[in-house]
Order: sequence, then C-alpha cells, then structure tokens
Amino acid sequence: MHDVIVIGGGNAGLCAALTARESGASVLLLESAPRAWRGGNSQHTRNLRCMHDAPQDVLTDAYPEEEYWQDLRKVTGGVTNEALARLAIRDSAHCRDWMRRHGVHFQPSLSGTLQLSRTNAFFLGGGKALVNAYYRSAELLGVHIRYDAPVARLELSQGRFVAAHTGDERIEARACVVASGGFESNREWLRQAWGQSNGEWVADNFLIRGTRFNLGVLLKFLIEAGADTIGDPTQCHAVAIDARSPLYDGGICTRVDSVSLGIVVNQLAARFYDEGEDFWPKRYAIWGRLVAGQPGQIAYSIIDAKAIGRFMPPVFPGVKAQSVPELARALGLDAAALVRTVSDYNAACRPGSFDHATLDDCATSGLTPPKTHWARPIDTAPFSAYPLKPGITFTYLGVVVNAQAAVFFDGQPSPNLFAAGEIMAGNVLGQGYTAGVGMTIGTAFGRIAGTQAAAAAVRGKMHAAA
Repeated sequence: MHDVIVIGGGNAGLCAALTARESGASVLLLESAPRAWRGGNSQHTRNLRCMHDAPQDVLTDAYPEEEYWQDLRKVTGGVTNEALARLAIRDSAHCRDWMRRHGVHFQPSLSGTLQLSRTNAFFLGGGKALVNAYYRSAELLGVHIRYDAPVARLELSQGRFVAAHTGDERIEARACVVASGGFESNREWLRQAWGQSNGEWVADNFLIRGTRFNLGVLLKFLIEAGADTIGDPTQCHAVAIDARSPLYDGGICTRVDSVSLGIVVNQLAARFYDEGEDFWPKRYAIWGRLVAGQPGQIAYSIIDAKAIGRFMPPVFPGVKAQSVPELARALGLDAAALVRTVSDYNAACRPGSFDHATLDDCATSGLTPPKTHWARPIDTAPFSAYPLKPGITFTYLGVVVNAQAAVFFDGQPSPNLFAAGEIMAGNVLGQGYTAGVGMTIGTAFGRIAGTQAAAAAVRGKMHAAA
C-alpha cells in the first residue's frame, strides 16, 4: 500500500507529490492524460505572482504582502477567504528556491508583458519546462507515476479516504491529495451552469484554453459524496482569446492583448465596457466573461496603426483594412454602425500624455462606457481587428479546505483527504483574476497538501500498528 496517492499531474499535484515524497512518504501519482499531454493547464502557464520585500534576481523593486493582498481583494471584489489568500501570498515569497531545487529555472519578464517585472517571476521555457522539470525530479525521488489513469471515484468512510478507483482497479492508500482540476472541459456541465440565450447554449461558443482532460469527474463525485463546496459554477478564469483558436489547448499564444490600446465592439458594432479600466495583467481575465455576455459570445478588438508593436502579437494575424467601413465589411459588421461607434469614441478622446506603462491621463469625456486610460483616437490606417471569443482556463467551483488543505465534509475537515489547485481555488478566487495567482495557489496548497498527506500517512501507520 502506498502512503499517499496524488490524483492529477499538473503543477499542484506535482508539488504535492514532491513534498510528500520529501517528507518520507511513498507516493503514487495518477495522471488522467497520456504522457504526451501530461501537466494539465500548467503546461500552458508562464509565470508565478510573487510577494517580495526587495529586488530578487528576476524580480524588480518590491511587492509586499499588503499590496499583493489588495490587488487580489480588488479583482475578487472581496469574494475570497483572506486567511487562505494570505497563506498563499506568503508562500510565494519563499517557494522559488524550492522550485529551483526541483529543476525550475526563471528568466526576466519578456518585452511586452506589461508591468509584470515587479510582480511575476517567469519560467524559463514556460509552463511545459516547469512541468517536465517536476516530473524528472519526481522520478528521481522515486514517485511512482501512471499515465492514462483517470480516477472515476473514491472510497470514503465518514470523510476518511480509503481507496481510489481507476478503471477496474481499486488502489488503497493511507492518504490522498485530489488535484484533478476543474470542469472546464465538460461541455454539458458548462451548459448547465451558463444556460441559454436566445435559444442557444451560451457555453457552446466557449473555447477551452487549457487541457481537454479537466472534466470535473472527481469534483462532481466529491460534491455528490457530501463534500462542502464553495464558488459559483459560472465563475472562472475566462480570457478573451482569438475566435479562430482551437477548441482545446490553445494556451497563452491565443490571448489577444490589444484590448487596452483600442476599442472592443460586439456584433452590433457597439462598445460595452471600459477597455482602459486598469493595467492589463489585472483586467485581462475579466474580458472572457464580458464577451460571454454579448450576442453570440463574440466581440472584436479594434486598433489602428499607432498600437502596432505595443502588445505581444497573438498567434493569428489581425484582419486589416485601410478604412473603418472596409474593416466592418471584412468582419461582417454593419459599416454605418461601426463608423458611428469609432467617430463617437474619437470625438470623446481628450488630449493627454499617452503612456501605456502607467495609468495615464488619456481618457474619454462624455462617453458611455468611458475609456479611463490610454484613450487615443482610432484614426491612422491601416486598421486592424481581432475576433474574440471566451477562452475558459479553469473553473472556480470547488471544495472547501482549511489552512492544512483538508477537504471538509459537513463542516469537519477530513483526516486524510486533501485538495490542491483548481479544485479548491474557489476558496481564494471567488471571482476575477490577476496574472500568475493561479500558480501561486497551486504551488502553495500543493506543497501544503503533500506535507499534510505525508503526516496523515504516518498517523495512519501508527494507528494500524496500535
């Protein structure tokens, strides 16, 4: 019998497996994906949001705990457990040395990543390199890894983990960490959560930025088994991505970062939100949900020549035209309506000192919705547009945990079942997002869950011996 079973092979699961093994436990990691697709959504990540009180290697200036907390509180609208959030924030201050010991390397933030050099540590080689480094380290430490091993259900006894079932196999262990992700790839569950609009299932127009293997099987099992839950099933990390992206695994390169440099219109060629509300890393993850609320769940980011070179170019080229009416026709929009929207916006732009690296004074006046910063007329050909659809990264509905990452049943923590990563992220992320915080949550609670699972296994051995 293994001491600890870890279910899920993304960042959180790997952190749990590594720390449990470092604590002396024998560990079996069960990954539902084949080896080539291992790593869950973590393979598509690129950085970790880090608290620090002074410049540190790839991080500039300082990003103290209180500022980090206020950033998180702002994007979540206060829908967060402050104690658990601060726990993850503090862990981010000292996890990177541990990550380096397991083969992860860091690099300075890339040009065009906007205001992240102070707050986020970028992985050399991106999330795929991080995942591969962790797997190599796990293998060297003696963690047993099985691929193509989806777990359909758990055996529980009054909140205590007994065994996991994969295929026809029953696997017992003294403790378990569930790090199997959310339900973003389960189209039927998304349909149920989001409902219909004008006779059409809203979620049918969603693309999945990450893995196709996050079907929420164990999340649904735990909910039905009586685990305490947290979060709204419609709340998620939802980014506006290029509408031409693949259905699954498009990753970071499908994101469109031109939003704050122009305007965004829907199928009616009408604007619907402030494109310059705040720095893009603090606002990029609201735009998927905003687009989801538009007719047909589609929108268009429109810029002119002045914006070219000021944002990370996406994988698909923009639709280009020499005039606004020509651009409208290329997009299938009403030309008169788009000309009117652009003209009204241009007329509302007030003179200012444009600076995309600061919250500048370039704003609109008398326009609804306003554009608060970086508002410059769209008047210089060629004009470009990127079609946008909601890109779901991960869902926030999850299980309640405490500071030990223990899963709760009827208000009581399980003695040997723990959760980490997306399946419990709703404790910290009730809504909203800020760049890199998902990796903070997964790393912090993965390490906590692994340590606690190893300790629970020791207690289980002692109980059995007694």
